[in-house]
Amino acid sequence: MTADPAKGSGVPAPGPESMPDQKAGPAPAAEPDYFNQLLKLKAEFENYRKRVDRERPEYYKRGKAELLLKLLPIHDLLRRAHEQIQVSHARSEIAKGMEGIFREFEKIFKAEGASPMDALGKPYDARAHEVIGIVEREDAAEGAVVEVLEDGFTLNGDVLRTAKVRVAKAKPKEENNKESREKEEEST
Repeated sequence: MTADPAKGSGVPAPGPESMPDQKAGPAPAAEPDYFNQLLKLKAEFENYRKRVDRERPEYYKRGKAELLLKLLPIHDLLRRAHEQIQVSHARSEIAKGMEGIFREFEKIFKAEGASPMDALGKPYDARAHEVIGIVEREDAAEGAVVEVLEDGFTLNGDVLRTAKVRVAKAKPKEENNKESREKEEEST
């Protein structure tokens, strides 16, 4: 026996207004906009490519600087050996071979845009010089580089390695007066 909804089961009979509309149904999901996504992706890739093209020379420059920095200690050691050979065996085959090595170093440095700094006699520059010592000197200006212990190098105008130097410091006037008095006393 089936229950008649109109006779008191408590459940209203379905009518046309309570029936789900077949046409309305759930709202369809928005279709993905593949074309706009593709345009955005293309624009992002173009920006990435342009940024990489702008940064590429900087990467090469950094790589070149790192390689040259690794070669400089070898250059310094060979320079010291060459100086010792020049003192004792200036005309030997070893001295001629060392000169050839330094010509090759100079060619490589020049081709890559590296050059040694000329620091001697110049005023101290914190960006280009590393002070190893201070020397009291009367014959040099205060703060002038009086001795270069290790050459500095530049790469295309930028400091590659700072020069290790000693700078001049003026003697205090009291010491100058004391020394001049001592000299006067000695001469009399």
